[in-house]
Amino acid sequence: MAVDRTTLFLIDQKEGLSLEFSKLVSMMNYTRVRTLEEVENLTVEELDFLYDEEANSIGMLLAHMTAVEKAYQIETFKNREVTDEEIDNLNPALELGSRARKEIKGNTIDFYLNELIEVRNKTIETFKTLPDTWLLKQTTFWFDQPANNYFKWFHVFEDELNHRGQIRIIKKMMLKHLEV
Repeated sequence: MAVDRTTLFLIDQKEGLSLEFSKLVSMMNYTRVRTLEEVENLTVEELDFLYDEEANSIGMLLAHMTAVEKAYQIETFKNREVTDEEIDNLNPALELGSRARKEIKGNTIDFYLNELIEVRNKTIETFKTLPDTWLLKQTTFWFDQPANNYFKWFHVFEDELNHRGQIRIIKKMMLKHLEV
């Protein structure tokens, strides 16, 4: 689904989506556009930059955003927890860490952007098939507390927002590293 930048600052009705899904997608679109703007011209070296041996790279964070969205597609669209096998398929991007530092590197920005676009398109296409009441469906979630699908999808873009902040810090650290 292409984002209409002329309505980026409007939480409004989106073609093919019900009103509540339109509100959610409006917020998801704004978050995604700003993330893409932050990374669009990065080189492979910049995407792989690690400021220390425990750090996440920008490429790792972009891969993580894709993995998180895939996990929430499983959890909410299939109405079940992600299996160990699915977690294995989503890793190392889902959990990040040392394995991710070893395996998530050498990819171009187009690789990460295509992954982000593909997973988001699947999300939006599925949203188009669901009634607004689906967003309010509750299940037990973190700390055995109730959560609805609306919150879970809010968390998907909230997680992206947090990692975009990390990306900005990493970019500043790269600049400092180059100055040395």
